[in-house]
Amino acid sequence: MTYDKLLASNEDQGTESIRLPNGLANSEKQTTFLHKRNHSRNLSTSSLKFKNTLKKKSIQHELYESPSRLQVFYTHLCYTILEVFGHIREFMRKWGLEQRKGAVDNNTEDFAPLFNSYESFHTRNVYVRNRDCFNRPICSVPGAEIELVERKSDDYNWTFYYTGEKIKVLNMGSYNYLGFAENNGPSSRCAIKSIEDFGVSSCSSRQELGTLRCHLELEELLARFIGVEAALVTGMGFATNALSIPAVIEKDCLILSDELNHVSLILGARLSGATIRVFKHNNVQDLESKLKKAIIDGHPLTRRPWKKIFIIVEGVYSMEGTITPLPEIIALKKKYKAYLYLDEAHSIGAVGPTGRGVVEHYGCDPRDVDVLMGTFSKSFGAAGGYVAGPQNLINHLKNSSHSHCYATSMSAPVCMQTKKTLEIIMGLDGTKEGQRRIKQLAENTRYFRDKLKKMGFVVYGNSGSPIVPAMLYMPPKVAFFNRLMLERKIAVVTVGFPATPLAGGRVRFCLSAAHTREMLDRALQAIDECGHLNGIKISKLNPPRTFQQVLEMENLQKNNSKFHK
Repeated sequence: MTYDKLLASNEDQGTESIRLPNGLANSEKQTTFLHKRNHSRNLSTSSLKFKNTLKKKSIQHELYESPSRLQVFYTHLCYTILEVFGHIREFMRKWGLEQRKGAVDNNTEDFAPLFNSYESFHTRNVYVRNRDCFNRPICSVPGAEIELVERKSDDYNWTFYYTGEKIKVLNMGSYNYLGFAENNGPSSRCAIKSIEDFGVSSCSSRQELGTLRCHLELEELLARFIGVEAALVTGMGFATNALSIPAVIEKDCLILSDELNHVSLILGARLSGATIRVFKHNNVQDLESKLKKAIIDGHPLTRRPWKKIFIIVEGVYSMEGTITPLPEIIALKKKYKAYLYLDEAHSIGAVGPTGRGVVEHYGCDPRDVDVLMGTFSKSFGAAGGYVAGPQNLINHLKNSSHSHCYATSMSAPVCMQTKKTLEIIMGLDGTKEGQRRIKQLAENTRYFRDKLKKMGFVVYGNSGSPIVPAMLYMPPKVAFFNRLMLERKIAVVTVGFPATPLAGGRVRFCLSAAHTREMLDRALQAIDECGHLNGIKISKLNPPRTFQQVLEMENLQKNNSKFHK
């Protein structure tokens, strides 16, 4: 059964999705159901007015395919074998039968241990085996093509040495969504020129002598782009979340956090001192249930009402490629008088007809989101982050956020790179280059995701997301696929436990507007070959096909449609 037919049949039957599959990263629930999420359903009766308007929005289906029980069993068996052999090698190292090459605490026994050796068990016995697949140094701009520094190891990845050679590969792993990470063009020229005016660093925080003219211009332009009153930029995207959340949330507040939120959001929530409760990924029913319970029960110690209730979600989730059901979450936020914090790190610039993120993707009002956050290290090809919202919120953050008060301000070249890129996206440079790139990214995403599905790969995520995960499941396949792709001069990002559940190993493709159709076809051909060698074309929705068979099938369908016309 094809993807479209299965989706249509599910719609006819009114299938509703409640649970998430085993393959989702950081997911607590593991099921073996093939299911569909329809975000326009299951709203409470008090939200019927909003539900009627919701039908007009572009809320897309996200189809997931859980691994078979046999696949899960084999994956757990692999980790069990690795664990057993790891303990055997630990025993041999302890008694001097094998050389200990990992980190060793050199302090005497009367010192408290500097680190827990057992916590590094996975690193020493599993990660080191696959270390050649990670932390690869690069020596070029992270564009559509990239140059890697060749490195080799003579001791099974414990140490590496550099050969002095460079490997030019196709880049399918960087967050360069709109292709602005380049060393030529108006954005990079603007960044280079800014060094003559401002230097490389302000050597001060924004609250002291670190606020440059370009910072104020960028903040004004950014607020206009997003559609809010004001914005505040910082020099690091991770710190934007980690240090801004504690500035607006405090003790005796409640945070309802999506279970797949980024670690920067988790760290910020913990630093705030608030009570944290986790709801199932993109599950509006579970969120509403926890909201109701929180309002009815109040604080668990005092039984008094919470000072504030904050819902924290991401626009696009970087490991799944899923998109948050924003209209429904806004409806719940209004219904229960909660606040909403939206992280648009992977969606600003990359999602929406004009690149204004998930808010535009669904046609929502940005003023309905209390705190809008995003980063410049993806679509803008720069670094840093921002918080946007009402003017009183930004005024408060200027006096309370540690990222504004204590951290060194954003570098002028980074600021000018971001500002010029934003002008191009908005069309203020007098060209349509920004819109061309946004449209190209959307086309590349649809084309690439569609071909992977038709070849028989298990693909996760939303059709509008530039992040396309394909499931590998077993740990040997995670490393094997990565090495096979590099042999074919294609760089990919593969991820496994503990970044995912045990049976959630995957390869994560990141699409870019800089990718040409020829580049994507080259990548798909290589993925087809590696997928066959790896045995990962196991989708229940589409039978395994080669890339050439998929192209021939599509050409035949086009010819048939022309004949009928």
